[in-house]
Amino acid sequence: MGATCFVQPLDLVKNRMQVAKSKEHKTSFHVIKHVIKTEGISGMYTGLSAGLLRQATYTTTRLGIYTWLFEKASGPSGEPPNFFLKAGMGMAAGVVGSFVGTPAEVSLIRMTSDGRLPPAERRNYKNVFDALFRITREEGVLTLWRGAIPTMGRAMVVNAAQLASYSQAKQGLLSTGFFKDNIFLHFCASMISGLVTTAASMPVDIAKTRIQNMKIIDGKPEYKGALDVLGKVIKNEGFFSLWKGFTPYYMRLGPHTVLTFIFLEQMNSFYKKHVLGLKDAKGGGL
Repeated sequence: MGATCFVQPLDLVKNRMQVAKSKEHKTSFHVIKHVIKTEGISGMYTGLSAGLLRQATYTTTRLGIYTWLFEKASGPSGEPPNFFLKAGMGMAAGVVGSFVGTPAEVSLIRMTSDGRLPPAERRNYKNVFDALFRITREEGVLTLWRGAIPTMGRAMVVNAAQLASYSQAKQGLLSTGFFKDNIFLHFCASMISGLVTTAASMPVDIAKTRIQNMKIIDGKPEYKGALDVLGKVIKNEGFFSLWKGFTPYYMRLGPHTVLTFIFLEQMNSFYKKHVLGLKDAKGGGL
């Protein structure tokens, strides 16, 4: 949640670029300029309440489950599990976390995309709780889990890439002898993790974003599923459109990954020292 307070504007830019089906926004800076001009500076933080609730549900669950699995899979002397086991644990943690966080995710996508619609078509949710209540009342409770399958698919890719690559990068950097277990190590490992995760997860993220933002026209949904989205994007917009919004996505995911892991490592260290009473404890658990 702390990390989200810094990167929410980039999440808004990424979502606006992903739902745009034409050359509506050529670059990230064009989106930022347009939002500030039409919605004001505060418009960059539209959907913050949904972003915070998403982290409180999705990220809390996935990091908690991954840390627990990591500790269970570590050897008797504390040696970490291998990369493929880490990737599998990341997938499992991501699937559970994303299912828990999908209602907040649907609210976030809609709130951040609202400003690009004509005034008559805007949903104008006041905050995430208003969004959840109105979606349930107007479209049914199951709409809160619209796009849950591609969201869970994205979470498998993101968490396998992010958590496993972070753990592996941290382990690899420590083995060089040039790094110690401190904030600089956490920063370098999380930057590597952010780049790997961005490249791997963008196509699935575009499918998820379009499905969650779609409208039902004459009783028919705009897309049949994630594969339909990917097929239509490639056909109508070109193959590399699957990585549309790469810059704001990395600018959001990179710092978000860095801040999340730095905050997490510091809080783990604080917990072990001051709650468990372990004097020489490090962050650990990842």
